[in-house]
Amino acid sequence: MVEIIAGLARTLLETLRDVLPVALALFGFQYWILRRPIPHLGRTVLGFVYVLLGLALFLEGLEAALFPLGRLMATQLTDPAFLYGGAVAPDAPHWADYLWVYVFGAAIGFATTIAEPALIAVAMKASAVSGGTITVWGLRIAVAIGVAIGIGVGTLRIVTGTPLHLYIIAGYVVVVIQTWFAPRSIVPLAYDSGGVTTSTVTVPLVAALGLGLAGTIPGRSPLLDGFGLIAFASLFPMITVMGYAQLGEWQANRRRARER
Repeated sequence: MVEIIAGLARTLLETLRDVLPVALALFGFQYWILRRPIPHLGRTVLGFVYVLLGLALFLEGLEAALFPLGRLMATQLTDPAFLYGGAVAPDAPHWADYLWVYVFGAAIGFATTIAEPALIAVAMKASAVSGGTITVWGLRIAVAIGVAIGIGVGTLRIVTGTPLHLYIIAGYVVVVIQTWFAPRSIVPLAYDSGGVTTSTVTVPLVAALGLGLAGTIPGRSPLLDGFGLIAFASLFPMITVMGYAQLGEWQANRRRARER
């Protein structure tokens, strides 16, 4: 218990150090640049305290549970005893042997994105600005599907050891082409959706998964192959969100054509 309290206190101090520059910037501009008092100061300060406590508890929970669990799952899913059922493992891994790794990566990507606070905030604002044309759950699911596909493809890249840049170049070629055909109103939101996925929930679990896989698959280096999953988590949501808008536009055009 003493060790848990000490760890939480240490995390709290580190979080305070990280949050303090944000508070100084906000309060500094308000008082010294704008020269206006902060409305509802007590509530604002209380909100910062809540943020501080929440981040500290969240980070401590990641370190105590989610990081070890991600590494453990990666180790178990790549265990030759699980993959080959006691048979002799081949010298070089074959990509088809790691089917459950891809499924697990996609499931983790989808679940963490659905729970991502940054995405929830962006989806709520997008729904309010669009007057409900873009629904909160529609955007969240579209982004989550993109992250799931991205993490699945990223784990495939780790297993096969193929160069990361080939996937990224091909993905952004698709994004550029898709940008020409997607509704103009969705393009900026789609680009932002790729960024909000790489936040507090998704990044720690995905990073733990990538490093765990690269550390357990024969012939893979954690430094060279363990990183890069976050790039996939940022890339593919742009494709799926623009695809979501294109599908909605196509359905609307069909509906209008039937009503004529």
